Amino acid sequence: MVGGYFAGALLALPCVAGGEELRSYTVTGDAILESLTGVPGDAARGRKLIVERTNTCILCHSGPFPEEKFQGDLAPNFSGAGSRWSVGQLRLRLVDASRLNGGTIMPSYYRVDGLDRVAQSFRGKPILSAEQIEDIVAYLASLRD
Repeated sequence: MVGGYFAGALLALPCVAGGEELRSYTVTGDAILESLTGVPGDAARGRKLIVERTNTCILCHSGPFPEEKFQGDLAPNFSGAGSRWSVGQLRLRLVDASRLNGGTIMPSYYRVDGLDRVAQSFRGKPILSAEQIEDIVAYLASLRD
C-alpha cells in the first residue's frame, strides 16, 4: 500500500451470487474507474434507492432529502458528494468501503467474500445489484453544491 491506497490494480474474481454472477471490476488507487454495467446509471432511480429505508443509506447519511424527517449523522452528508469524490471513488465506496477504511461501519454493498457477520440467508448475495450501484453513483455524482 502507498499512502493508504493500493499501489496497483486489483481484480475482483467473479463469483456466483443468487444465481447471478458478480461482475468483475478493477480497483485502481482509491477508485473503480469502469462502470460495473458498462453504462451509466439512472440518477432518479439512485435517489429513490438512497431514501428507501430498506437500503439503509439515510440511517447513517444525510443529504438533500427535505421530505425525509429522520436522517443520519454518523457518516458524511451526501450534499456536494459529486464535488468531493469522482465517479470512480464513489463507486468503490459503495462496492467495498472497507478497502479504504478497515474500521468503517459502512457495509460492502457489492462484495460477498471474506465477510464474517452475515445472516445465513444473505450469504453469497450482494446487498445491491451492479445496476443499483451505478444508479446510486449517478445520483451522488450529480450532487455538486
